Amino acid sequence: MTTTAQAPGSDRAAGSDREAGWRDIAALLLARAGARLRLMAGAVRPLAWVLAAIALGCLLLALPLGWVEFAVIAIVIAIVLALCALFLIGRTAYDVRLDLARTRVVVGERAVGALTLANRSSRAILPSRVVLPVGGGRGEFGIKRLAPGEEAEELFAIPTHRRGVVSVGPVSVVRGDPLGLFERAHRRDDPIDLFVHPRTIMFDGQSLGFLRDLEGLPASDLSRDDVSFHALNEYQPGDDLRRVHWRSSARTGVLMVRQYEETRRSHFVIGLSRSAGDYTEPDEFELAISLAGSVGLRALRDSQHVELRVQGRALPSGTGKQLLDSLAGVDESRPKDGGLAALAGTVAAHMPLSSVVVLVCGARTSTEELRTACARLPFGSRVLAIVAQIGATPSLRRISDADVITVGTLEQLPLALGKVLA
Repeated sequence: MTTTAQAPGSDRAAGSDREAGWRDIAALLLARAGARLRLMAGAVRPLAWVLAAIALGCLLLALPLGWVEFAVIAIVIAIVLALCALFLIGRTAYDVRLDLARTRVVVGERAVGALTLANRSSRAILPSRVVLPVGGGRGEFGIKRLAPGEEAEELFAIPTHRRGVVSVGPVSVVRGDPLGLFERAHRRDDPIDLFVHPRTIMFDGQSLGFLRDLEGLPASDLSRDDVSFHALNEYQPGDDLRRVHWRSSARTGVLMVRQYEETRRSHFVIGLSRSAGDYTEPDEFELAISLAGSVGLRALRDSQHVELRVQGRALPSGTGKQLLDSLAGVDESRPKDGGLAALAGTVAAHMPLSSVVVLVCGARTSTEELRTACARLPFGSRVLAIVAQIGATPSLRRISDADVITVGTLEQLPLALGKVLA
């Protein structure tokens, strides 16, 4: 019989592999045990830790000194902790559904929603508490015992006193004891964003008119020189010979030239300053946001391409919904982001072909800063500056080539714009 001897190096390599495998298994077990311990510790409330420390202190005093009273206190506390911990036992496998009647409301309206919990299991679920975070606050609902197949529905209303994006949820199902010593929470649903839009006002008439451009929407005005072909006409003295349509001329025997529809520019830019230094009070900032939203919606109804810009970034504004959603999330910026002049410089750098630029700012913006901002905008653009000033009378003035209107309330905007377009 022949035997094969293994090299000592092979034995050492196999032993190293086994040791590495055992180390990996031990690390995995320790990680799982640590996660389980963290989960259990997360269910213990601060009061329970205090009582546990008192029980341990009483026990340490009772054993060496023989004080029966302290031993009894420790035993009673331990029994209370054990009984309260039993309330964590049980399933909380609710089927949770969170519905909002509308996910977009105007500031001041009430957002109504419903929270439905259903027991789809084959066993009853003991009473529990449901926590629904809403923005910085939260609502709590007490859910009764649910038999298999039973449902519970809770209606709620969210006040919307301020513009913003409010996160509703996630729903947490909380199991705990009556004394509040232990609490176990399970998240059962994803949060829903509630957009609280700023107030806006509807007004008639085109926002600020159109300008001719190589990219835009065809209009009813006819032109001899543009990019949107309309028809063929007979040659008239003074027509550009480069516009002659030679094939049609040869067929008809008459010199024919192309006629075009005049296209109109639709690149409409709104620069909203969110610098805290431009506004005297928070309500003035809210007025500026409402003014920017109203002008933007009017431009979108005029089929113009609207771009919304604030310090630091551009905001989605392709549709009315996107525009209002973006404005709902705008907050005041830090001083390092700059004021209105810095915003105008950004508009000029990123949108040099803008046809109409509307700058919206507050009453603390000085005349000199307005002049500097207007001077930085693209050459040839029509510029309108809207100054929000609570309680002011609508007025119109000129700074350089820009029209500057001051508006005291949102309802004054149509009147103030009427002065510009008159």
